[in-house]
Amino acid sequence: MNLTLIQKVWLQLQMFLDSVLVVLTDIAAAFLGSSVFRRHFHLILSVALVAGPALSFWVSQFSVFAKPTHFLYRLFLRSGWGWTCVFVGSFVFLLSFSVRRSVSLTFRHLSRLVLAGSLRLVFRKLLALLDNATGSCYERLAAEGGQDAAVLSGQPLLLLRDGETKSTCVGAGMLWRGYEVSEDVFLLCLCCLLLAEETAVFGPYLSLGGAPGSPLRILFLFCVLLLWLWVFLLLCLLAYFPQFPTQLIGGALGCLSWRALYQGWYQLDPSWYCPGQPGLGLLDAKSSATARENGHST
Repeated sequence: MNLTLIQKVWLQLQMFLDSVLVVLTDIAAAFLGSSVFRRHFHLILSVALVAGPALSFWVSQFSVFAKPTHFLYRLFLRSGWGWTCVFVGSFVFLLSFSVRRSVSLTFRHLSRLVLAGSLRLVFRKLLALLDNATGSCYERLAAEGGQDAAVLSGQPLLLLRDGETKSTCVGAGMLWRGYEVSEDVFLLCLCCLLLAEETAVFGPYLSLGGAPGSPLRILFLFCVLLLWLWVFLLLCLLAYFPQFPTQLIGGALGCLSWRALYQGWYQLDPSWYCPGQPGLGLLDAKSSATARENGHST
């Protein structure tokens, strides 16, 4: 009898959690899939990049988020692309395969992440070349008596070391000074825009009569939470670690990558070199299936 009561309570709890999951994902899908959000989200990020450093006048430098060793930075920011690929890739795979059951179509949609990751690597290489071309390596001068010259004079005395790269310079414990574009802001902007594009198809999918199971809804909810986590970390970087204009240039490169891919390349017809837009071949298939079901019902 006690076992039956526990089973009833557990079933009611499951039904309640499923109802909460459906409500939350439906609201998030309607918001992310709306034309207003998709049309203006990149503009909101642009305003944040321009006005974000001004937040440093209102935030406290004694906050836990002002420490570069904060666990959010160490856990998520350093591996932001990996987190994005895991959640977005799982969501795209499960949505694509559940609608069409086509391995080739599923991998075609997943190839958008591969192309975005390749473009990210290209920009990282270019930024590293720029930093090495414009930077110089410096070594601290030690004063007599074993004390640091910077302590004696109050000013850092540095000795230029020629013929060094950034990796060898930093690895040797010396100081590198070059024109470094913020890769963290570049990554966060690209991941935010990519998440917004890939998850926006869930709203139209639901409006066409899609009945996703709990795993797909949970993955979608994780993608939404990850999107807002990236937005929060972007604001933290701009407010607590302002570096103008290197952060602005990094964000501009992230937005430029999104525009080149999702507003340019992916707008072409699907082919061996173009994966197409998110939802292409999925939403139209779902629309056709819904029309056939309506026709049979009438």
